[in-house]
Amino acid sequence: MYDLTGFQRDLLYTIAGLEDPHGLAIKENLEEYYESEIHHGRLYPNLDTLVEKGLVEKGEKDRRTNVYRLTRRGRREIQDRREWENEYLENPVEA
Repeated sequence: MYDLTGFQRDLLYTIAGLEDPHGLAIKENLEEYYESEIHHGRLYPNLDTLVEKGLVEKGEKDRRTNVYRLTRRGRREIQDRREWENEYLENPVEA
């Protein structure tokens, strides 16, 4: 995960936390977090990068809607990241 941008890491966490992680839901969640608009030109190329890296699987919900799911590797990368973060926190957060 060291080679991901902060936005790409946020995408992974968002996908992990959503019940139905499709593009619009991911976009809306991140816009709420960032308190600014996330443009399609930023969102979808970064999702494609995560797919290419094997961290996320992309599937079709219907003809117009893609869904995104973490791969086993993606979940493992998040777990490893949380363990690394906990090493530096005064009061570690349980994973």
